[in-house]
Amino acid sequence: MRHLRARLAFTTSLFAYAVLLTAVPAAAQTAPGGEPQADTATSAETSQADDIVVTGSLIQRPNNSSASPIVTMSADALKETGAIRIEDSLNQLPSFTTSGNASTGGQGTGGRATINLHGLGSNRNLVLLDGRRLPVSDINGNVDINILPDAIISGVDVITGGASAVYGSDAMSGVVNFRTVRKIEGVRVDLQNSISERGDAYKFSGSLAFGATFGEDRGNVVAAFSYATQDPVNGSSRAFFSDKTPSSFIGTGTFVPSATNAPTSAAVRGVFASYGITNTINPLLNLGFNDNGSLFVQTGAINYQGPRGNQGYAIVAGNVRMPVGQQIDFVNGLERKTAFLKADYELTPGITAYGQFMFVDLTVQTASGGSLTQFGTPTTVPITNPFIPANLRTILASRPNPAAPFTWNGRYVGLPYKGWDEDFSIQQYLAGVRGDISSGWTFDFFASYDESKHDQAMKNAVVKTRVQQLLNAADGGASLCAGGFNIFGDANARALSPACRNYITKTAFSQERLSQTQVQGQINGKLFDLGAGPAQIAFVADYRRNTYNYVPDSDLAAQNLESVIASAPASGEISVKEAAAQIDIPLLADRAFFHELGIGGAIRISDYSTTGSVTSYEGDVRWRPVAPLLIRGSYQRAVRAPNIGELFTPASGTQLVIGTPPGSLGDPCDVRSTARTGANAAQVATLCVAQGVPAAAISSYTFPTTATGQTIAGNKGLSPEKADTFNVGFVLDSPATEGMFGDLTFSVDYYSIKINNVISTVPGLTVLSKCFNLDGSNPAYSVSNTYCGLIQRDGTGQIVTVNTPYLNIGGLRTDGIEAQLNWSLPAAFLGGTSRLFVNAALGWTANYKVQLLPGTPFLDYTGVSNGGALPTSVPPRATPEWKSVASFGYRSESGSFGARWRYQSKLRDVSAVLTPATAQIGVPAYALWDLFGSIKVSDRFDFRAGVNNLLDKQLPFVASSQNGTDVALYDAIGRSFYAGIRFGF
Repeated sequence: MRHLRARLAFTTSLFAYAVLLTAVPAAAQTAPGGEPQADTATSAETSQADDIVVTGSLIQRPNNSSASPIVTMSADALKETGAIRIEDSLNQLPSFTTSGNASTGGQGTGGRATINLHGLGSNRNLVLLDGRRLPVSDINGNVDINILPDAIISGVDVITGGASAVYGSDAMSGVVNFRTVRKIEGVRVDLQNSISERGDAYKFSGSLAFGATFGEDRGNVVAAFSYATQDPVNGSSRAFFSDKTPSSFIGTGTFVPSATNAPTSAAVRGVFASYGITNTINPLLNLGFNDNGSLFVQTGAINYQGPRGNQGYAIVAGNVRMPVGQQIDFVNGLERKTAFLKADYELTPGITAYGQFMFVDLTVQTASGGSLTQFGTPTTVPITNPFIPANLRTILASRPNPAAPFTWNGRYVGLPYKGWDEDFSIQQYLAGVRGDISSGWTFDFFASYDESKHDQAMKNAVVKTRVQQLLNAADGGASLCAGGFNIFGDANARALSPACRNYITKTAFSQERLSQTQVQGQINGKLFDLGAGPAQIAFVADYRRNTYNYVPDSDLAAQNLESVIASAPASGEISVKEAAAQIDIPLLADRAFFHELGIGGAIRISDYSTTGSVTSYEGDVRWRPVAPLLIRGSYQRAVRAPNIGELFTPASGTQLVIGTPPGSLGDPCDVRSTARTGANAAQVATLCVAQGVPAAAISSYTFPTTATGQTIAGNKGLSPEKADTFNVGFVLDSPATEGMFGDLTFSVDYYSIKINNVISTVPGLTVLSKCFNLDGSNPAYSVSNTYCGLIQRDGTGQIVTVNTPYLNIGGLRTDGIEAQLNWSLPAAFLGGTSRLFVNAALGWTANYKVQLLPGTPFLDYTGVSNGGALPTSVPPRATPEWKSVASFGYRSESGSFGARWRYQSKLRDVSAVLTPATAQIGVPAYALWDLFGSIKVSDRFDFRAGVNNLLDKQLPFVASSQNGTDVALYDAIGRSFYAGIRFGF
């Protein structure tokens, strides 16, 4: 707390210093902001006095009509959310589905901030800065918006319909375009602090931006620097996680009997009889070790003498478990430094050269608790190990082969938590020239290069070969490190000497590099005029090359690290040449019922080095029967080629949460599962034996934990996706110019997106469900079934990993309606410039359906919680039928205050789709309230503050998530406070 108070005191002193600076005359002020708006267009950059470049279009138009639905969020509105991460602000809008953020970086996945429109995957929307592509941050082509220097962000425009024909195949579900400030004269400073009610989750962000004109106003330069940091938050700080993820890998260690070399029932019964226990004990059950040397049965906690409900242990459903939720960081620590510079200079009248540079250093820390003996070939204990308890020796001696080594399970409680330091270094260089060709014709040419380097250091990684050396040593390893390695009992495991800790652990280093080269030229011109304004055309040609290289730590590649799955070296390259054209034709203007009528279209041909040529095209219409009402619609055929990740991803692992049966799916071979107790139990058992479960163990086989491995791998045989996108809607601007309805805008848009040949991994739970015929996919219970072939088991029958390669899985269908309302009305009784306002966005998902293989039925994932989903997964983490955000309050020239309501409708658990007979409890409707306010102290200084999660809404239970909830989607911090200042001079 002393360190936390010091930081708060430091930033408070910055606030005080900023107040003193308000005495300095301001040369420039920040532009007034506002609430999220449903705009028909947004000015990205004014090229002529009366022409606007509309986001989502290559065409400059003399008004703000757009055939695509566009949502605008100002810089002030972003700040008003109190978030230091832009994705947290955007994810409040109904168009977005939570993807990657600071709570999705467990197991060393980087905590990247990605965005996902309509739940179609973070790799199906395009992220731009001033209409140009940003550096990619991972093998799947995702952009980490953590890299954006918020000091120069003036707002963000979101196209919620497809834009592939205009921008490229990545824009299948839409485009998010971040706009930078065009000019700054002087200096701007912005500082913000945030902290939870519980005194943790501290965040700070600060930025400095300045700019000037030069060369007799022919040149302009803008520079910005920003710094942000956030503390990690561990599960032990929230009571919710005290019993979550009850792993059977425990610190006491357990003996795992072999079905083919099992001890006798008489020997086990005799040992436990010496404790005064006469229960009948299955000799194939795991046996744990009390600190006094006696044994206990993990299943049933028979003779367990250890802690209950403290020191990380719990008795869950009568079984000894270690809830891992207490150990993990559910919010990653983050430190971000950014530098941004852009400049332009008028070389001659009508010709301007420009350049841009970006550098980002981003460090993310993740922690996932104690390492365990889970993936790969397990370590074993020889009977010569001197630390084996006497009672266990008695039981081992009763085995058919008493001299054989035995398998053990455990959690390395004597070691610090496993964690990752991940450093991202991103840089981009861009230079171009734009200008006039002739009257009505302009050009814009630029080239850019960017590089992303990701250095990953896995701390306290347990080296399996070193562990095996200690276990094999006749002296228990004492000659290799002080005290040796005693795995029998929690106290012994925690007494591991510093020398032994160092002996069996290492920091494992891996590195990946990505680069992107772009060259693009664009020509815009005016054609004929039918009397409603000139028809306009734009031509674009571009070349893009992306490369990827990954070098894992040698022990990681060899599966020689405990608790992580092997990851092989990989490299790949994709290049694409593209040509596109867009036309806009005003047909009628200023006539009865045709205040405006126009049509447009676009076509793009893309030639990929990996999959050949694809073509996207689009047609749109806009009609204003009267000036206040715009009716719009468009149709688009989009084609998306597989990216580097989908083609070349090395076999890499993550965790797959399967739960414990019968409450969850679990391993269908587990005797507790509904598959083993149902009408086809005998056929399931036969299939399990054919897969590798020993016949001698099938009658008592259990899977010991709630998660297993999942291996994802690329597939060079993929073919492109094809999508049909349709949207129709209207925007109504109040015809009144004053009074109650003088400032009212209302929009409603319907969207329909159909994707065929969808590229995705098959969900791991789906693989298990289909292999074991839980949905009728394998009625013959054949081991040669495609899905059964994706399940890999070890010699004891335990699932080692479920392979989920990228496939063209079938189809995806989603449609729905999105509505926006922005309304303010005068409140003269509160002051001359006072207004009351309401800003609301509402989304309704009518359908979200997935076809897992061509020709198979579509599965309905509408209103489903899928808490274990990855950022690019289809289906995503959640597909609520209703999602809304609404702000209302008061504003004037002196400041504003108000409240914000965030709502998501109830969800079914994903098991309702995969195993409807044993569907788990869903997630109830979820709503949060926030308060926000700002004060304009002077023309050069303003202050903002707020409370997020005002009512301290608690986390909901999410059955499909390993941690019992989804911390990426729901607020695990609780009530928190923020305060910020902004000033200029």
